[in-house]
Amino acid sequence: MAQKNQHPKALPYLFFTEMWERFGYYLMIGIFTQYLMEKWDGINGGFAMSKKEAYDIFGTFIAFVFLTPFVGGLLADRKLGYVKSILIGGLLMGIGYCALSVHDLPIFYAGLFLIILGNGFFKPNISTLLGNLYNQEAYKAGKDSGYNIFYMGINVGALICNFIAAYLRNKYGWGYAFLGAGIGMFVGLIVFLIGMKHYAVGNVIKPVTAEDTPLSKIFITIFLPAIIFGILGWFIKGITGPENLHGNIFGSDSSDAFIFATLPIIYYYISVYFKANANDKKPISALLVVFLVSIMFWAVFKQNGTALTTWAKFYTNRGVPTAVEPVLDNLKLMETIPSGVSIVDKFDKNFNLIKDDSGKAVKELGRSIYFRNLPAKDAPPMDQPAKIINTELYQSVNPFWVVALTPLVVAFFMYLKRRNKEPSTPSKIAWGLLISALSPLVMVAAVYACNNGATKASDAWLWGTYGVITIGELFLSPMGLSLVSKLSPPRLTSLMMGGWFLSTSIGNKLSGILASLWDGYENKANFFLTNSLLLLMAAIAIFVMLKWLNKIFREYVN
Repeated sequence: MAQKNQHPKALPYLFFTEMWERFGYYLMIGIFTQYLMEKWDGINGGFAMSKKEAYDIFGTFIAFVFLTPFVGGLLADRKLGYVKSILIGGLLMGIGYCALSVHDLPIFYAGLFLIILGNGFFKPNISTLLGNLYNQEAYKAGKDSGYNIFYMGINVGALICNFIAAYLRNKYGWGYAFLGAGIGMFVGLIVFLIGMKHYAVGNVIKPVTAEDTPLSKIFITIFLPAIIFGILGWFIKGITGPENLHGNIFGSDSSDAFIFATLPIIYYYISVYFKANANDKKPISALLVVFLVSIMFWAVFKQNGTALTTWAKFYTNRGVPTAVEPVLDNLKLMETIPSGVSIVDKFDKNFNLIKDDSGKAVKELGRSIYFRNLPAKDAPPMDQPAKIINTELYQSVNPFWVVALTPLVVAFFMYLKRRNKEPSTPSKIAWGLLISALSPLVMVAAVYACNNGATKASDAWLWGTYGVITIGELFLSPMGLSLVSKLSPPRLTSLMMGGWFLSTSIGNKLSGILASLWDGYENKANFFLTNSLLLLMAAIAIFVMLKWLNKIFREYVN
């Protein structure tokens, strides 16, 4: 018999499955907006979209990615079971990533659809399967640390993928980078299949009770209205006045469609509470409150692919010491950019005439946008290209901190536990929000340090802001997964896990909306200050309710 506090034998298989799945997902996310904005040169490149359009698509995509777990969790709970759902989801995502490698916009959107659908089957159910395995008496005490270890697997994949993305796109092109994401997903599926014999105890379909809404009724009363509401949101015009020609409520057609589509699903989760028996009402209400406040965390955290990528791309000095440049260049981790651009692509008023041997002007150049806030002495000659670190490599800073800090956070909580001072799971989430609120303040300081972008900022600011929010993330995100597993009524575990990802989905969409306002802030410090205030308000809200949450937690969790 297993000794108490040991981990299930399935943990390493689920760890590496999730690691490779997240490898593919974060590889794709790391280059997503850059690819959409990159111009097509006939051989390589993207779709030459504007920043606002790319951010809107990014926000909508990551929102829907975390909306479909509602469906996948429900079907796994009632019909498919967790193992089958994970396999279906992983296969769909792998095909979707490969589809992104084709430079064709309809195929690109089809690939995104497959990824959205596949994530709905995969994401909630691998987390639920892990939680079910820890529900065995021998492993209950190790659930929080188990989720921390599992969460580290997510970030190992997110850490290494951006180096592969940079190598593939620099050497072969964007398409091969997306293909690499698909291969990573298929490797994850192979690992999952190898560990099949260890999942049986957790792969249990919950019996339907009288309180459960039949699937047919859910599809009629929830999914059909969601589709109708989404269509209405897409076509609503003339709401916000003449200055907004499209009349969007939330800034774009896709944002309106998404927010409207979520309304029936939000209504369903509220109805789950009202239809629950007296014993289930308290834990469901506690989970709904945690879902609500966590929206703000994701709204700020997920700007790593938008606003912070913009900061890394244009505001951060991505040059490296001369001695290091050949090494990184040989590893294909540096991109080549022109020091000057032709007059048709000019970004500012700093122009130069390029003359031929006879002295006749043959081209007029302006500084490429990257060099506009770099001191002239540090910029290469106008007619020479420059090599700088790939922007997507900064996407690995957050997962690096997760991998580095997870053992410290786990050890810290174990130290407190030995002294009977370990905070409850709801308390960890509350502190996570408060710590996260400090992260945008690092960027406020960065804005002032570089005079609002007048000069290049050190990349130390990005390391700092990611380091702070990572500590908050480790207090909040794996603890959220653990809380759902602990508090959910057994028959609703995957459904409530879908609720956790629904809150993530709404937060993700809000992150895209917030990031699209970037250009509207003349002083970028105010942009980051707004993010900090949003997180601070969420932290205050959960601290106000913490006594009530802890009371429910003590009552329902052994």
